[in-house]
Amino acid sequence: MIDLIRTEGLVSETAVLVGVLLPDQPAEVAPLEELEGLAQAAGLQVAGKILQRRETPDAATYLGKGKVEELSALVRSAKADVALFDNDLSPGQTRNLERALQIKVLDRTELILDIFAGRAKTHQARLAVELAQYEYAMPRLKRMWTHLSRQKKGVGLRGPGETQLEEDRRLVENRIKDLRKQLRIIERRKQREVAARQDLLTVSLVGYTNAGKSTLMNALTGAGVHVADSLFATLDTRTRRWQLPGWGPVLLSDTVGFIRNLPHHLVESFKATLEEARQAHLLLHVADAGNPAVYEQISATYQVLEEIGIQRKDTLLVLNKIDCLPNRLRIDGLLGRYPQALPISARSGAGLQRLAAAVSETLSRTFADVDVELSLDNGRMLAYLAAHGEILSKHFVDARIIVHCRISPQCLGQLDGEALSIRPHRKSRSENPAEETV
Repeated sequence: MIDLIRTEGLVSETAVLVGVLLPDQPAEVAPLEELEGLAQAAGLQVAGKILQRRETPDAATYLGKGKVEELSALVRSAKADVALFDNDLSPGQTRNLERALQIKVLDRTELILDIFAGRAKTHQARLAVELAQYEYAMPRLKRMWTHLSRQKKGVGLRGPGETQLEEDRRLVENRIKDLRKQLRIIERRKQREVAARQDLLTVSLVGYTNAGKSTLMNALTGAGVHVADSLFATLDTRTRRWQLPGWGPVLLSDTVGFIRNLPHHLVESFKATLEEARQAHLLLHVADAGNPAVYEQISATYQVLEEIGIQRKDTLLVLNKIDCLPNRLRIDGLLGRYPQALPISARSGAGLQRLAAAVSETLSRTFADVDVELSLDNGRMLAYLAAHGEILSKHFVDARIIVHCRISPQCLGQLDGEALSIRPHRKSRSENPAEETV
């Protein structure tokens, strides 16, 4: 079968960028700036840009007739190899534009898929990208086989009864089923892996692509994960242990960055990769405070979180890269809109102590404040409480020890059958001389 999936980057090719602004789209400071970043991430050199405002897209070419002619002239003068649209095109629109321009035409989704294909490193990520690409390609198979004509039928012209297009469609459908099956197996395994770590609290970094999540993870954990000033530098989830000051160890996960109008195929395919965020006790929503489109990026991240079903979760908004801001006015404006946000710089370390304190405080809200009664010889459970909770005091009575601690409900369940009793903590009126404050 001819490979329908483009897995090689568009290195050394020249592109022109095209955008159509519709009335329902939010106004942007630099409408094609993000598309230019995507083009650079794919290895393209940008040679020109065209922008048009329309009430509705043209059914045949998305752009108006005059703009198509203008774009054709720009393509010829720039000797461009590809036209990149910051919109999603139908198969028919792509086909008509390629006929008019005589070059390759890619829409926003296909460009993002191409970048993901080039950046995927693990087996799971490669499967997810391949599935998304095939699902995107399915309705476009006809365009990919325009060089083949349908076999005619009739006397003397009866062929094998199946066109190349139909054969490819069947092969692609079978491949999609196989990929979905493999990813379901990975997703179930990932769910078991995450569930097995429930004795430790988990914190997940989410946010717009290139907001500095990997840099923040390195600053907090010393993980040494790959960092690049590029869109979608991270595709695979990484989890490291974070020793939270005054608290203890938690697991911190770095996830794939989001983007506005993230292709639905990718969201579905990367469900297993996003399992860490789905199961996390707390989300750290990292935003680039220095980006002119930061408000739109924050909104886009919340939209993706809603799409994958994890919007109803404790979340701290972290405004990163404050060291890149020219003055305090930008931070004050952001804090005016998001008063609970935490301004930091992952690169310089500014605000990281306050971030750690805020994480500790937020995680404490879900903890139970209890008195756990144990026998004095039950050192194993005492060590478990010290490792997975916060011991506030110990009270010795005869051959028993009463431990006042804060611990998560999940870990508290591990004490069933081991503790003599578990009850909500009550403050005593008089201090007992046998009490040892920790």
